[in-house]
Amino acid sequence: MVQSVKVSELVARAKLEVYAGAEFLKQRQITVSDISRPGLELTGYFNYYPHDRIQLFGRTEISFTKKMMSEERLMIFRKMCGKDTPAFIVSRSLPVPTEMLQAAKEAGIPVLGSNLATTRLSSLMTDYLEGRLAERRSLHGVLVDIYGIGVLITGDSGVGKSETALELVKRGHRLIADDRVEVYEQDEQTLIGEAPAILRHLLEIRGIGIIDVMNLFGAGAVRSDTPIQVVMHLETWTADKNFDRLGNGEETMQIFDVTLPKITIPVKIGRNLAIIIEVAAMNYRAKTMGYDATKTFESNLNQLIQQNTLEDEAAEAADKSNDALPNSPTEQDQNKDGGQA
Repeated sequence: MVQSVKVSELVARAKLEVYAGAEFLKQRQITVSDISRPGLELTGYFNYYPHDRIQLFGRTEISFTKKMMSEERLMIFRKMCGKDTPAFIVSRSLPVPTEMLQAAKEAGIPVLGSNLATTRLSSLMTDYLEGRLAERRSLHGVLVDIYGIGVLITGDSGVGKSETALELVKRGHRLIADDRVEVYEQDEQTLIGEAPAILRHLLEIRGIGIIDVMNLFGAGAVRSDTPIQVVMHLETWTADKNFDRLGNGEETMQIFDVTLPKITIPVKIGRNLAIIIEVAAMNYRAKTMGYDATKTFESNLNQLIQQNTLEDEAAEAADKSNDALPNSPTEQDQNKDGGQA
């Protein structure tokens, strides 16, 4: 888990303009992802001032400061300069108050700007900081992007995860991470997976060693990160274990507070795991779009059973009807003749 982010990293990511305090960009650290819009503070109310957050000034805040006296503005901005305040940021390329520059210079706080709208800028910075500051968990597995679906391939060491990922890359899909996958929770329903910096774009193949996927297959064969949507677990096939054959067995895997669907794929000589995983990903997408082949099969089976039942009932009713009919005249004469004899 990253404990802090340098202000200089945020400047590069959000393409911020540095108005003042360039020498403090690497010294100031951001420790929380929340952004503060200091409205009440500009009125002098500092009881609950979040001094450890980035202070973002939009059109409302800047226009409010214009109605203040210069001495009042300087006093307020000095109060806002906490020891752990990362930076002041002004959106929409609005003019920066001189008193803000003076107070920030005294406290060693950078003053930054952007031409983006305030809400858009706040959202961009929050998403970036939440991703960088979120708790991370390292998982053993391979993460690939198959038709836009983040597939986490798990299984025991040596089962063939990396070799399967290599074949998937050759089939046009993209590698995110091999062997170790760094996972963090973006929100209550989304997990993001990425590779550790030391393993980025690299793939280990037994007998060959380490290969650079980006160098061999091009930039289109890799991604830096992706949302994880489904887990596919490779398990060595054994005769005594029952594997799902119809697709109606629902397994799940929980990572942090997010529950992911899990598909167990038996590994056996002669099975092309890459194609199986590719088709499984396509089938998962079809299910999310409302089409379930298993339900279609079950519906067809129920219709066949119902049709056979109706046919059996009709045949049984016909037999009973024939038994209830009176004998024909010839049969009656034969019965009479037999009786006379």
